Amino acid sequence: MADTYDLIILGSGPGGYVAAIRAAQLGLKTAIVERERLGGICLNWGCIPTKALLRTSEIYHYMTHAADYGLSVEKPGFDLTKIVERSRKVAGQLNMGVKGLMKKNKVTVVEGTGTLTGKGKLSVKQGDKVTELEAKNIIVATGARARDLPFAKADGKRIWTYRHAMVPEEMPTKLLVIGSGAIGVEFASFYNDMGADVTIVEMLPRVVPVEDEEVSAFMEKALTKQGIKILTSAGIEKLETGAKGVTASIKGKDGKVETAEFSHAIVAIGIVPNTEEIGLEALGVETDRGHIKTDGYGRTNVEGLFAIGDVTGPPWLAHKASHEGVVCVEAIAGQKPHPFETWNIPGCTYSRPQVASVGFTEAKAKEAGYEVKVGKFPFIGNGKAIALGEAEGFVKTVFDAKTGELLGAHMVGAEVTELIQGYVIARQLETTEAELMETVFAHPTISETMHESVLGAYGRTLHI
Repeated sequence: MADTYDLIILGSGPGGYVAAIRAAQLGLKTAIVERERLGGICLNWGCIPTKALLRTSEIYHYMTHAADYGLSVEKPGFDLTKIVERSRKVAGQLNMGVKGLMKKNKVTVVEGTGTLTGKGKLSVKQGDKVTELEAKNIIVATGARARDLPFAKADGKRIWTYRHAMVPEEMPTKLLVIGSGAIGVEFASFYNDMGADVTIVEMLPRVVPVEDEEVSAFMEKALTKQGIKILTSAGIEKLETGAKGVTASIKGKDGKVETAEFSHAIVAIGIVPNTEEIGLEALGVETDRGHIKTDGYGRTNVEGLFAIGDVTGPPWLAHKASHEGVVCVEAIAGQKPHPFETWNIPGCTYSRPQVASVGFTEAKAKEAGYEVKVGKFPFIGNGKAIALGEAEGFVKTVFDAKTGELLGAHMVGAEVTELIQGYVIARQLETTEAELMETVFAHPTISETMHESVLGAYGRTLHI
């Protein structure tokens, strides 16, 4: 006999476990299935442990630049094993937190690999044990995994994915990072600050290519100034491993192929949705390049089957998955949530300097037919940024010239991943430039750059 529930969720990442909590709050008898660790990739191998690593490299950077603050530190050093241990402890603590949340909300946790066996049916296998589950509604939240180079798969020794890069057995001396999205730039920043010689190869014309062009240009200059070598409009033709390193054949923007030696390589060229071997084909679930097709409530083309998070397509962000999970569950419970949309999802890169954005870039706004007003304010005009010794960066805002609507905001600099939420809230409330200009910002704070950028779009900048 199968165990019966109102809702079964396959996958316990930030989409799955948040959906489970919301379902329990709404009175649904809920089970969540996980084949590895509660919290999924984000909590255990992504968002959280990488930030622990980046915090370590940030502190180490300050230690090696203590003289800039009138301090003296003799021979700063580090213990790689302890750095990794701290990162894993942070992930472990949060994993236990999710376990506690499941218990608190009376969500049944079923360990093992789940496979859809029919409408409303799921079979979970762990070793020789098979558990049959049934529910009127099932949510697929299986996430995604790192994409390999087709000609050089990650081996965990010389060629790494993000999972390998988080638990290094040795510190790279000369590191190749393939891809300059958020993951690539964050690892490049971490290892560069820890003393590695880092090279980034990006096939597109600019780094952090989804960001505003001015942000990309600033980031390239900032990373280059830090000693990172950046090759844009370039590609990896071949990657060969040896006992002591990696040989890369790199095709530059001029079309010439040159070889270079590295101790290690990190592949950060995107993700692959985890949709194989979970029973989608037998049910006739529609997919697009591997991603499950859904509507604004997470519904697939199969009645009673839903999908949320990375498995449904971009943007591949934890907070997107969590919000999708809440909307999906509320729809299942018969409530009337607003359908999920991607127009106001912030993006953050936790490198040094940080990058954060929401909404249209200037170029995309113009492509969409808007007449725009653009404001920009540099950190060098902000007293708090100067006092912190973090005066590199800027805030850029894009407004509809006709209505005053905030179309987009783009930031690069210290702690901008914390600041971006102000603009996200402003967009959610459909705030115009008038409300933002009349808002009082505390002094001295870096957030004052947000105010000045808005003022700048209308020729009213005060401090530069």
